[in-house]
Amino acid sequence: MERIFENHAIRKSRELGGTWKLTTLPEGNIFTVIVPSCWEQEGELYSYEGQASYKKSFFLTKDTAVNLIFKGVGHWAEVLVDGVSLATHYDAHTPFSVSLPRLSQGEHVLEVIADNRISEESALHISNDYYHYGGLVRPVFLEEISDVFLSSLHVTPSYQGQWSGLVQVTVKNLSSQEKTVCVQGTLHHTDFSFEPITVTGQSETLLTKEVMFEDVLPWNCETPNLYEMKLTLWEENTPVDDLIERIGFRQIEWKDSSLYLNGEKIFIKGFNRHEDFGVVGCAIPLSLMQKDLSLMRQMGANAVRTSHYPNDERFLDLCDEMGFLVWEEGHARGLSEAQMRLPNFLTQSKENVREMIEYHYNHPSIVIWGILNECASDTEWGKTVYQALFEEIKRLDQSRPMTFASCKFFKDICLGLPDVVSYNIYPEWYVKQPAGEYFEQLYDWVQTTEGKGKPFLLSEFGAGGIYGFREPGKPKWSEDRQAEILDHMLGAFMSRPQVSGVFIWQFSDCRVSEENWWYGRPRTFNNKGVVDEYRRPKLAFEVVKKWFTKKE
Repeated sequence: MERIFENHAIRKSRELGGTWKLTTLPEGNIFTVIVPSCWEQEGELYSYEGQASYKKSFFLTKDTAVNLIFKGVGHWAEVLVDGVSLATHYDAHTPFSVSLPRLSQGEHVLEVIADNRISEESALHISNDYYHYGGLVRPVFLEEISDVFLSSLHVTPSYQGQWSGLVQVTVKNLSSQEKTVCVQGTLHHTDFSFEPITVTGQSETLLTKEVMFEDVLPWNCETPNLYEMKLTLWEENTPVDDLIERIGFRQIEWKDSSLYLNGEKIFIKGFNRHEDFGVVGCAIPLSLMQKDLSLMRQMGANAVRTSHYPNDERFLDLCDEMGFLVWEEGHARGLSEAQMRLPNFLTQSKENVREMIEYHYNHPSIVIWGILNECASDTEWGKTVYQALFEEIKRLDQSRPMTFASCKFFKDICLGLPDVVSYNIYPEWYVKQPAGEYFEQLYDWVQTTEGKGKPFLLSEFGAGGIYGFREPGKPKWSEDRQAEILDHMLGAFMSRPQVSGVFIWQFSDCRVSEENWWYGRPRTFNNKGVVDEYRRPKLAFEVVKKWFTKKE
């Protein structure tokens, strides 16, 4: 399944998992690998940066149109079928699809050339405080589709005494002939339909309809009610395609310096989380995704930030089911103005944000869109980039608040742009100042800027601790020191009414690039996780649990 629930009853879909042949280029070293996986799992490729060809054969029982879906390829991808290049894609963290109007019955060869090299052409995947894994790191699917098919569905819930939803459906025609079709839908006790349309050849048409829904219950953290919306595409009285999506009815508001879910003020108790797990790297199986959320729930968390890129959609499905609030953000971290001036940067950033919102729009768990973590928000040029990306988000979705995590203390000039002000601060770790005192100075300054009166989130704070290193003297990198600092921070931040929520840095330890200043991190890992890369709890685990489960 592409998701953790069935997406189709009519359309045929299969995962192209199992074994693939991987060949490094141009060296020609051949490996048999399981997809999805990171090529770093192969011992010889642990630090490999370069190109590799992935090949797999598939068989079609009839002539048909085909849709190939790639959930994540790290980080450049070129897609070929039977030796013919069809498409390219950039960024490991967003899905993409390739549609073929016709493939003949018989055997075909799918090839994906993946490239994880760092260069100026790659403005987002750079040497960083997390690792950029290579290969087919998320699942690959093959769909057999009709010439005309349902390519997307977006639903925007709203509540005015009764729940309704703006339903937007895109119908795509791969053939060269006109197609007259009709779309019908159902959710819970409500049936609806669109007027018949004629879609010209090799084009797509957007259908829009406001639908009232009866007897649906709202989605929230305590009762994350979900409903399946089923669409059927009819051509000449024959159902030719379908699409099933899960919808949660909820509204997020930002006003009066606070965040509200369905009209009730909320306080976010969250973690930053990298997609990185022990020996599997970022190719995390569904069972381990669920384990992560279960561990967070044990500590009393209700939120997760997808630092610093869009996440695997199955993880978001789990967040929908379990009632977690999600801050999902576009891919970028710690970029200087010079890096943001690279020719590809704005184009790649906009495309990343567009794909994130396009594919993840319907997740009720996503309550905040974020961009550009710790980038050049203290320069005039940087401000133009932040503004351009926020405008792109507003063009695509006005139902959720926007933010960015700043580290520009007392000099950020972009705080007027987002709906929510967010800051990464590390008192008692990078800054030798008590947590409460440091926060008050920062918050008071923000109130003198265009960020005044906006909801305020502490988007990162924490300290490093190496699993198993415990000493009564609490030296740096000990679990003891980490636990003590987090105890001070949580006590200072969660008691302040100005704060709308907190995201601890971080849930689990993660591998970092072996370049630049983070190469000096012990084990070549960011060790600020409250669990290690194998999810073994540190002393900080119980500290977080104490504060996150504390009764008011």
